[in-house]
Formats: sequence, structure tokens, C-alpha cells
Amino acid sequence: MPFTHLKPKITTILSNERESAEQRLKEVCELLQTSVGYYDWVGFYFANEAERTLHLKAFAGEPTDHTVIPFGKGICGQVAVSNKNFVVPDVKAQDNYIACSITVKSEIVIPLFKDGKNIGQIDIDSHVEDPFSAEDERFLEWVNEEVAKIL
Repeated sequence: MPFTHLKPKITTILSNERESAEQRLKEVCELLQTSVGYYDWVGFYFANEAERTLHLKAFAGEPTDHTVIPFGKGICGQVAVSNKNFVVPDVKAQDNYIACSITVKSEIVIPLFKDGKNIGQIDIDSHVEDPFSAEDERFLEWVNEEVAKIL
């Protein structure tokens, strides 16, 4: 799926300084969740270094119980430690996976860096098996670079 048509919309949302950063993040989540057919849940988690936990700040999709995730736990927690993208084509094949919903088949998590430090991540769940490509990774890395500018 070509993501080029979403970039100007994301730039517009993020540049709206009349809204809080959290509100803008929520709007980015909503745009991605409604615009990309296989992005069923989109959320931003941010790290609390002192507690070594991730905290959900903005999302679009079904509500989740996983608003706080310890570093190392699940896909998000692993990305908080590894600082690397994590694409899970089939969540059933993952040992260290926290199921949010039985409908989730795959997940992609991209770390969000600010001044070279991993401060959070974008997390996307899909009800489709193996939908994420290198194009998704590059696009979501770009989204995170843009988000970092407003934090």
C-alpha cells in the first residue's frame, strides 16, 4: 500500500500547535487506523525509565487492558530493550507475546527515538496474518521521526 498520501495529513496533524501533543498523537492513531485496512489497533507507548515500564498515551481501536507494560515483556517490552523494529507475522508463533485480543493475528512495533534515545514506540495490531512489509517499517519510522519533533 502506498503511504505517500498519508504523509501530508500526518504532517498537518502534528504541526497543529493549538492542540496538545497527546491530542495530536491520538489523531495520528485515528488516521492510521481508519486509512490502512490492516491497521486494526494503533497506539503510542512511552517509556518511564525509572520504573522500566511503557505507558500507553494515545491509541485508536478497541480499548486495551495493557496500558502499562514492563520492559522485556511482550513485543512492546522487547522493543523497549532491543531498540529495534519488531515485526511479528504470526503472534501464535511468538513465545513472549501479550495477547490483547483473540482477533489479533500479527503485530509491528517501531521504536521512537528522540535525540538518539528510545523514548517510546508505535504499536500496530492487525487482524490479518503477515500483512506488514518493509514499506510499513519505513513509513512508521518516518511517522516516529515526525512525532519526535513535537515531543
